Amino acid sequence: MATMKIKKGDLVRVIAGKDKDKEGKVIAVNKKKDTVLVEGVNMVTKHTKPSMTNQQGGIVHQEGPIHISNVMYVHKGKATRIGFKMDGDKKVRYAKSTGDVID
Repeated sequence: MATMKIKKGDLVRVIAGKDKDKEGKVIAVNKKKDTVLVEGVNMVTKHTKPSMTNQQGGIVHQEGPIHISNVMYVHKGKATRIGFKMDGDKKVRYAKSTGDVID
């Protein structure tokens, strides 16, 4: 399985769909389905029954998954593609627009 270019905690911009041009932090990444959860983006309503954890129940608004191809990493305020390169003996991510190492 290939390494994901987007990781949990990254700031991303949505580039396609109903939430186009919105930005948010990545909450979770699902490698098997190639999807990400982005904070405040693709909000869906879920009807929940009362349970021990949620005594009230009712309608809950939460983030829905977005395909990873529909988001781009934001570096210095601009959306950019991400690449991998070897920094000594360590594999690092870098922003293709500037060449800066991300992590």
